[in-house]
Amino acid sequence: MDSHVGETLRQARNRRKVELSEVETATRIRLRYLQAIETEDWEVLPGGVYTRGFIRTYANFLGLDGDRLADDYRASVEGKASDSAAPAPGASAPRPSSGPKPGRYRRLGWLVAATGVVLIAAAVIALLPGSDSGGIVERPQQREREQRTDRKPETQTQPAPSGVSLQLTASAEVWVCLLSAGGRPLVDGQILEAGTQVGPFRSGSFTVSFGNGEVSMMVDGSEAEIPATSSPVGYSIDAGGTLTELSEAERPTCA
Repeated sequence: MDSHVGETLRQARNRRKVELSEVETATRIRLRYLQAIETEDWEVLPGGVYTRGFIRTYANFLGLDGDRLADDYRASVEGKASDSAAPAPGASAPRPSSGPKPGRYRRLGWLVAATGVVLIAAAVIALLPGSDSGGIVERPQQREREQRTDRKPETQTQPAPSGVSLQLTASAEVWVCLLSAGGRPLVDGQILEAGTQVGPFRSGSFTVSFGNGEVSMMVDGSEAEIPATSSPVGYSIDAGGTLTELSEAERPTCA
């Protein structure tokens, strides 16, 4: 649907004699997204709150009313039901199922086997010369076996995993771009439905963008404080689990 948002932005940019490459440098919005906004090729953009954020940022850079143009886009393109109709390509991460621990059965099997060895040894010793009235004569080898059966298996302390752990749960529909320390997309610009859970992921650090504040973020098992906002927000999480809010220009876009 034609919303005139793109034409308004294009005319304003031409009046100011600004190239799209200059807008890209100043706003950190990819050139192909800026072109798609001006031509109103909305399918190229991530949609929803993030497209409105791009429009708001672009319009404010040109000195226009960014909130009004973002609302015009919502009304003319998304429609009243857009916020509840977007697909959710993200899927809940599988949770490990609880069940019997194999280590417990290995210990039981070891004890049963050791007990069987002791019983067999006792029977053999009873048949050897020197047994007293059919009783068992305790020999040094038997005593050593019995002492070994009383020893508990030594447990080895596993080294703590390196990096920081992060898990996300959407409380309402939210757009997410999550990158690892090396810049690899872990959630590649996806819209998550309410209740969708992703992670836990582990990395030396993370950078993340949200289309709004409708998300719960667990960092090393503790819930991080994210403000309830309808505007995009972003954070960096270092190896110690410390959150730092990112400016609009610093947030990842997964583009």
